[in-house]
Amino acid sequence: MNRKTNTQPNRRDTTVLRQICQLIPTHLVAKLARETGADEKARTFTPWSHVVAMIYAQISHALSLNDVCDALKLHLTPLFGIRAAKPPAKNTLSPANQVRACDMAKKLFWAELAHLQSNFAGFVRGRGKRKFGWRFKRAIHAVDSTTIQLVASCMSWAKHRRRKAAAKCHLRLDLQSFLPKFAIVDTAREHDNKRAREVCAGLSEGEIVIFDKAYLDFAHLWDLAQRGIFWVSRAKDNMACRVKQRLPRSSDPRILKDELVVLTGDQARQDYPGLMRRVTARVEVDGEERVMVFLTNNQDWAASSVVDLYGCRWEIETFFKELKQTVQLVDFLGHSANAVKWQVWTALLVHLLLRFLAWQSRWSHSFSRLVTYIRAALWLERSIYDLLKRCGTADGDFRCLGSPEQSWLPGFARDAMGQRV
Repeated sequence: MNRKTNTQPNRRDTTVLRQICQLIPTHLVAKLARETGADEKARTFTPWSHVVAMIYAQISHALSLNDVCDALKLHLTPLFGIRAAKPPAKNTLSPANQVRACDMAKKLFWAELAHLQSNFAGFVRGRGKRKFGWRFKRAIHAVDSTTIQLVASCMSWAKHRRRKAAAKCHLRLDLQSFLPKFAIVDTAREHDNKRAREVCAGLSEGEIVIFDKAYLDFAHLWDLAQRGIFWVSRAKDNMACRVKQRLPRSSDPRILKDELVVLTGDQARQDYPGLMRRVTARVEVDGEERVMVFLTNNQDWAASSVVDLYGCRWEIETFFKELKQTVQLVDFLGHSANAVKWQVWTALLVHLLLRFLAWQSRWSHSFSRLVTYIRAALWLERSIYDLLKRCGTADGDFRCLGSPEQSWLPGFARDAMGQRV
């Protein structure tokens, strides 16, 4: 489908916030609310009003319940234009975050992702497997987690150390589309490798998955190999193994060793009885050369491809950085586990909607600049695509365009010919 196909009106009397919210299909929230029981005991503050309030909180980077409630009350009329959404009171939004099932927010994110994928094929293709995509025909996935710091004194359910509390988001990212394929939001108590099987459960034969050594579990790696899934990871420093065969030296100067090894530890050999490939290479990290050891179950790839594949795992780090820098995952609007999950899932939802807008408007600058611009224009009654063009996209000028009647700063006045006076 053409990227210029609009899913919402572009009339001048439609606020930017309304255009963002209307990317969500009309009856989707009501349907999911019925399925999850989130609409039970809902009177004036409906599930849709709740979703709109949380979308606003994420984009505006609200620091407290008062920030959300007061701002929405000040814009009562344009807010009601967003499918009759109503502003919450502080003592309404807080219990809703605490009691209303967070499964609704989770299912809303995946349903919206499926909706965009099914209607906009170009959005699914996304950024592409940039440096090495031509080498691999199958999907490439990166698996990692990010820690979300919480307050231990009032969030005891999330304590994972003596004086620390945190939630963790485990994610599997499709590196072709730069879109999540699977996610888990839970406490940070469990080690990453305990979640590895669950995160990789949806992979198909022939696909490639990349993860760091925190997810290294030999029993799980053997299971992936038996399913026909190729994996790439880094070796732990204490991994005990014996070299069975030395493969021909690569012409790539980065490659130091290329070997087939077998594990020697009793439990490790029981978990992974077959051969695995170990590639030792010299790589550049933060401007310094380091020697790293990579593992894979594929014996046909060039050694340089193994190194490059692991290098593309940085894309998921970029995703987490983008998420944390642009939406609100620092100051939480509630202290319960349900409230925190509501905020994390709506953060993922808002990130998805804004990334779709960036794709559809052919945004050519940084994602953080897009979010900052939209945040400042939330209540403007202008077409969001016209606003983004004025800020500078591939379809417009790079500079921000001022109105003809704009006054100039002292010392920068211009005459009729446009020359500085």
